[in-house]
Amino acid sequence: MSGSDASLTISVVICVYTEDRWEDILAAVSSVRAQSRPARETLLVVDHNEALRGRLLKEYKERRDVRVLANAGPRGLSAGRNTGIAASRGEVIAFLDDDAVAERDWLRHFAEGYADPAVVAVGGRTVPVWASGRRPVWFPEEFDWVVGCTYRGLPPGRVRVRNVLGGNASFRREAFDAAGGFATGIGRDGDKRPLGCEETELCIRLTRARPDAVLLIDDRAVIHHRVPGAREHFGYFRTRTYAEGLSKALVARSVGADKGLESERRYATRVLPAGVVRGLRDALLARPGGAGRAGAIVAGVLTAAGGYLVGSVRARRGGVSFAVAPVEGGARG
Repeated sequence: MSGSDASLTISVVICVYTEDRWEDILAAVSSVRAQSRPARETLLVVDHNEALRGRLLKEYKERRDVRVLANAGPRGLSAGRNTGIAASRGEVIAFLDDDAVAERDWLRHFAEGYADPAVVAVGGRTVPVWASGRRPVWFPEEFDWVVGCTYRGLPPGRVRVRNVLGGNASFRREAFDAAGGFATGIGRDGDKRPLGCEETELCIRLTRARPDAVLLIDDRAVIHHRVPGAREHFGYFRTRTYAEGLSKALVARSVGADKGLESERRYATRVLPAGVVRGLRDALLARPGGAGRAGAIVAGVLTAAGGYLVGSVRARRGGVSFAVAPVEGGARG
């Protein structure tokens, strides 16, 4: 295993795909370069967009700590991450969304988690930055994962978890040696249907390959994730929860329903009912959005369940599949 957190080298991978996020990409890179614990390098992996890659190469041609790469695999986030892993030189690979900025001590808190050699992954807390300036009154905090953020129901502090969340996460390089890379065909592909769960599937696969592995979330490792206006509407909420159900069906097919839905059972039986009660109570107290939040939780459960059923049928018929490949390359130390 790698040494103490003081000597650990960390590469940061940011996957990008559209020039529409140009200012966001620059802000994300700047937040990495401003870390109190410097990264060894920042890798920008461009998803089959030559115009964007050329523009980024020009932007960072004078920066030796920023490297711009083309996604070497099929289109999509998972293959982009695998490209970054293969090209990286750090002992730990951290991932940051292209529309997020990390707080100054983000990497420092990640590194502290790796002082324990049993720890193979450390995630952080992702805070939404709403395009409208504030959370929609109907949008329940229990469903902040819909917009890629930390949701109500996750335990506070530095705690052991089944899986980290991909837009704010880090892994030892050995994790990918043991389990392979992110599965292609399961995660996001640009602006197409917002599938997910590729990091969940990887983490479960990792703990199967390494039963002694410890995965943590440290809520002091904070990033701020921009939520565009289109994702503040109920239509996106419904689409994303349905897609989550489809994705969970693929994960369950890969790793079994026991592991694939372990955390979700607690979430569905404890966290969400409490959220409904809280929303109804707020409605009785005439607080804004209480009934809407309770209704959104119920709708989210139903659409996710519908997606899971459809995804399960497709998986059994062989209509949907994904692939896991070993991640080649990468320098040591």
